[in-house]
Amino acid sequence: MHMETPWWRDAVVYEIYVRSFADASGDGVGDLTGIRQRLPYLSELGVDAIWLTPFYRSPMADGGYDVADYRDVDPLFGTLADFDALVSEAHAHGLRVIVDIVPNHSSAEHEWFKAALRGDGRERYIFHDGGELPPNNWQSTFSGPAWSRSPDGKWYLHLFAPEQPDFNWRNPEVHSEFLDVLRFWLDRGVDGFRIDVAMGLYKAEGLPDTPPEDQAFKAESPIWGRPEVHEVYRRWREVLDSYPGERMAIGEVWTDSAEDLALYVRPDELHQSFNFAWLEAPWSATAFRKVVDDTLAAVTSPTWVLSNHDVVRHVTRYGEGLPHSTKGLARGRAALLAMLALPGSAYLYQGEELGLPEVTNLPPEARQDPIFARSLGKLPGRDGCRVPLPWSGAAEPYGFSPDGARPWLPQPVEWTALTVERQAGDPGSTLSFYREALRARRALRGSLSDGVTWLDSPEESLFFTRGSLTCVINCGVAPVPLPPHDRVLIGSAPVDGHLLPPDTAAWLHTS
Repeated sequence: MHMETPWWRDAVVYEIYVRSFADASGDGVGDLTGIRQRLPYLSELGVDAIWLTPFYRSPMADGGYDVADYRDVDPLFGTLADFDALVSEAHAHGLRVIVDIVPNHSSAEHEWFKAALRGDGRERYIFHDGGELPPNNWQSTFSGPAWSRSPDGKWYLHLFAPEQPDFNWRNPEVHSEFLDVLRFWLDRGVDGFRIDVAMGLYKAEGLPDTPPEDQAFKAESPIWGRPEVHEVYRRWREVLDSYPGERMAIGEVWTDSAEDLALYVRPDELHQSFNFAWLEAPWSATAFRKVVDDTLAAVTSPTWVLSNHDVVRHVTRYGEGLPHSTKGLARGRAALLAMLALPGSAYLYQGEELGLPEVTNLPPEARQDPIFARSLGKLPGRDGCRVPLPWSGAAEPYGFSPDGARPWLPQPVEWTALTVERQAGDPGSTLSFYREALRARRALRGSLSDGVTWLDSPEESLFFTRGSLTCVINCGVAPVPLPPHDRVLIGSAPVDGHLLPPDTAAWLHTS
C-alpha cells in the first residue's frame, strides 16, 4: 500500500450503540456526553474511527432507528452542541466520526408522516387504497404483515415496525430531503455515514405478491436490492466528494452474493459495504477461506465484521450458544486476529473488546426490541447484545451511569469480572489482547500487500501470508505444526514451541 491510501480503506472502526455505551446524565441511558468522556479509552484501545448509531429525535420504537427529525439530537442523548463538542474532541484524539443515516423509513412521528395521515404529501410514503386485506403478502422483517391501516382505512407499507413507515423513493422530494440531511451533518464535520438498510429504498413497481423465500434479503427481490437504488448512491457520492477530508459512506447491505455486494462499491457509489458473510460463517477453516476468497475476488475495498447491534455476540455464537463459554471466548479472540490480518478495514462492536457474551436471560418485562413484542415472545430480539457496558465496580450499573442509576437494560452479575477496570490491569485479559492486536496491526499498516497468499495448511487450519506477515488459525481439535517463521508477533492464546493449539490464531513474522 502507498501513503495516499484513504483513511477508511484500512481503518478499524468501533461501533457505539449510543444508548448502551456510557451515561453521563444519570438517567440510565447512554448519551453523547458519556461518549465524549470515554474518548481517551477509545484512543488507548487503538481504533481509528467511531460509528454512532442514531441519536436523532425519535420516539424510540426501534431504539432510534425510527427517526422523527433527521437534523436534531434527541434530548435523551443531549443537544446539537453536545454533538459538536463530541466531534471536535474526537478529532482532537485522532478519531474520525461516522454517523448512522436511516433512509428506508422514518418514524410515524415524523412531520411528513403526520401530514400524510391528514392527507397532505401522502406520496412521500407508500400508501395503497386496498380493501379489507393488505395490498400484498409482504411480511415485516420484525414479524407480521408489512402493512398497517391508517385511520382513514388506507394501508401503508412498513418493512420493519408499524411505527416505521417506508419512504417512497420514487418521489423526488425524498431524494432532495436526504441530500440536504447529508449536507447538514457534513457541514458539522462528520467524516462519513453508515447507511441503514442500504439495499432497501426501492420496491418493485406494482408491489407484486412474492413467495416467502423471495422476501429474504436477496439481490433483486421485489422488496430488496432493486437496481434503481444505485442511482441514489451515485448522487450521494457526488455530495461526499464535494467536501474536503475524504468523507465516506458504508452501506448495510444484506444480500446473497459477493457479486451483488460489489455493485454497491463501484468507484462512483459507496466507498464500502458491510461484508456479513464473515459474521455469518460457522467456526470452520473451510468456511472462512471461502468467505475471504469470494470477498477479495469481488470487492476492491473489503470490510470485515464479527458482531454488531443486530446479531448475537460472536463469543456466544462460537461457544455454541452458551453464554459463558471459554471455547467461545478463545474462538472469538482467534477470529479477531485472523480478521485484523486481512486486507481492508475492520468494524468492531462495543464490548467485544471485553469478551462480553450475549445476555440470554433478560426478563421478558425488560426487553424493549420490537421483534420480541411483534413475535409475541417467540423471537428474543436483539436486546441481548445491547446491554450497557460494564466500566467499573462490583455491582450494577458497573460505572455505566453516575450515582448508581439503573441502566435501561439490566446487567448480569457475572459482568463483575469483565469490567474495563478489572481487565485494564490484567495482561491476559481480552481487553489487553485487543489493545495489543490493534497496536500490532497499526505497526504493520502500509507495509503489507493488498491480497493474501494461501499456504498449505493442515486440515481445519488456515495459513496465509501478506508480505512479511503470516497469519495462522486453527479451527480444529488438535494442535497443528506452525509454518517456518522468525518469531511470533502475537497470539490469541500462548503459542509455545512449534505447535498452534486448537481454537487459536497467531501472527508470525517471516523475513
